[in-house]
Amino acid sequence: MSIADNIKSLKKETVPIKVTLIAVSKTKPAEEVQEAYDAGQRLFGENMVQELVEKYEQLPKDIQWHLIGHLQSNKVKYIAPFISMIQSVDSLKLLQEINKHALKSNRVIDCLLQIYIADEETKFGLGFDEAIELLRSHEFAALKNIRIRGLMAIATNTDNEKQLKDEYYELKIFFDGIKQSFFRKDDNFNTLSMGMSADYKLAIEQGSNMVRLGSTIFGQRVIKHWKNN
Repeated sequence: MSIADNIKSLKKETVPIKVTLIAVSKTKPAEEVQEAYDAGQRLFGENMVQELVEKYEQLPKDIQWHLIGHLQSNKVKYIAPFISMIQSVDSLKLLQEINKHALKSNRVIDCLLQIYIADEETKFGLGFDEAIELLRSHEFAALKNIRIRGLMAIATNTDNEKQLKDEYYELKIFFDGIKQSFFRKDDNFNTLSMGMSADYKLAIEQGSNMVRLGSTIFGQRVIKHWKNN
């Protein structure tokens, strides 16, 4: 099926159950992003700051860009003027940097706290205790130009469905607890981003309301250097 057909099919699946679809366009050329845009998709996720900035400059300005990959503090300044959401916040230091550049751009930047749930050392994220400590801190309370919209996580790369369900279930329970403890009166804390092409249906079953899909939309990814595109 074409990119447009894939988008149409996924929208039929996700819209009725109020699950937000992020099209993961990393390593994909601007032409393919435009094809998804022409099919009605407006939310796109990128991993690398340089690639994100280049695509932002080339593509329609009503696209809502989500940074979903690990973000270094020294790269925040390049995306702060336009980024719609940073899903991969994994430290107070990074939040402070985002807040600083959001203030310079006279805007509030939506963020998700990335929580570590995978059984893999290569994944990033805050532990459950670290996330609670961050939210309780005076330093966090002082940040006025960021808005925590929810949580994000990347599960273990495995075919073991029980393990995936357990990881997503635990995160949903944690999300509900954080909502109750810290954001009970904040309707903006409403996003649980978990699930990718291989496991998004399991993630939705466990309570995800935002999925990040790449190959399901664009086909299998070809590994190449963006600068050479």
